[in-house]
Amino acid sequence: MTQQPVVYAIHENPDWFGPFADALDAEGVPYVEWLLVGGVLDLDEQPPPGVFWSRFSASSHTRGHGLSKDHTRSVLSWAEAAGRRTVNGRSVLELEVSKVAQLTALRAAGIDVPRTVAVIGSAGLVAAARRFGGPFVTKHNQGGKGLGVHRFDDADQLAEHVASPAFEEPVDGITLLQEYVQPADGTITRVELVGGELVYAIRADTTAGGFQLCPADACAVGPDGRPVAPPGALRAPEPGEQIFSLREDVDGLPVGRYVAFLAAHRIEVAGVELIEAADGRVVTYDVNTNTNYNAAVEAVAPRSGPRQVARLLGSLLERETP
Repeated sequence: MTQQPVVYAIHENPDWFGPFADALDAEGVPYVEWLLVGGVLDLDEQPPPGVFWSRFSASSHTRGHGLSKDHTRSVLSWAEAAGRRTVNGRSVLELEVSKVAQLTALRAAGIDVPRTVAVIGSAGLVAAARRFGGPFVTKHNQGGKGLGVHRFDDADQLAEHVASPAFEEPVDGITLLQEYVQPADGTITRVELVGGELVYAIRADTTAGGFQLCPADACAVGPDGRPVAPPGALRAPEPGEQIFSLREDVDGLPVGRYVAFLAAHRIEVAGVELIEAADGRVVTYDVNTNTNYNAAVEAVAPRSGPRQVARLLGSLLERETP
């Protein structure tokens, strides 16, 4: 009997998958969760029929899944070599795990990005910061969830931080020094796109939200169930306080450029983050290819992000089904 094609949702963090499971069930799309946290991959076997949807997260190593990046690379290479349809496939994974790759690609597409210097190894980090000038922020090249993001006024402040127990070495050894871009109204924006279409945009309050734009509920609370202060936030949100809100006015945002950029790089599901700066620039600084959605925003949005993803996957699966 021929195996029936299904969607293979390949990822490493079940805590983020619930809204997508609900959406796939609601749309009647058959799927299998495939957790890439170690195991055996027989390259002599043919990949099962269906659509391989990668939800690999650049922050996987913070959950004890340091092997997931190369596990995902292997599975996507195996699937694509056999002609299987992938969503956010092998080439997209390389953008997910490298802000250097993202920023250089965005700049090449004519999209304004922050001035950035990549420092390989920590030994030269403070000296590079003295040449860079302040104020600036640091970031991990393989980031997610605000990893390594701190704001400094000058290199002396950074030197104190590097010498302290709070300093974290990036998993790939690359730290970014990036100009601090002051938001005009204290917020940053994330534009959610699926299948080449705008789903909606959200605002995030930088006072309580800091530099983290992980909208998933799992990112908002600590082990004790109370809200946590994300990197760069001035305070922790109060219980019940929402960092994220629906942004209805998208005029002036470079949505068309984002659609073209994602198409050129075969990115089919993404959240793109930007700052409307106090100096009038619109600065794009991050592309999230394993985007999550915020429940409070979903409740009032005109369309559902997970449902749009499920519909995209369902339409692609129909083409793969005899």
